[in-house]
Amino acid sequence: MKAVTISKEIIKNDDVVVMPRREYERMKASMVPTQFLKGKAAVRLDKRVARSLEEHRRGLTKRIRSLADLMG
Repeated sequence: MKAVTISKEIIKNDDVVVMPRREYERMKASMVPTQFLKGKAAVRLDKRVARSLEEHRRGLTKRIRSLADLMG
C-alpha cells in the first residue's frame, strides 16, 4: 500500500475528501451549476424570494401534487 502525505497547510482551513476519480467525475457531472446574478436582476430575484417566503409563512401558498391541481 502506498502512503500519501497531505501537508497541514492544505488542510488548515478546510476538510479534505479522498475519493476515486471516476466517482468524483460522476458526482461533478450531476451537480447543478451555480448562477450569480448582479445588479437589478439580483435585487428583483431577492424581492421575489422574500415575497414568496412571506406568503408561505402566512399560509397563502397551495400544496399541489401535479400541475393539473393548479387548474382546479
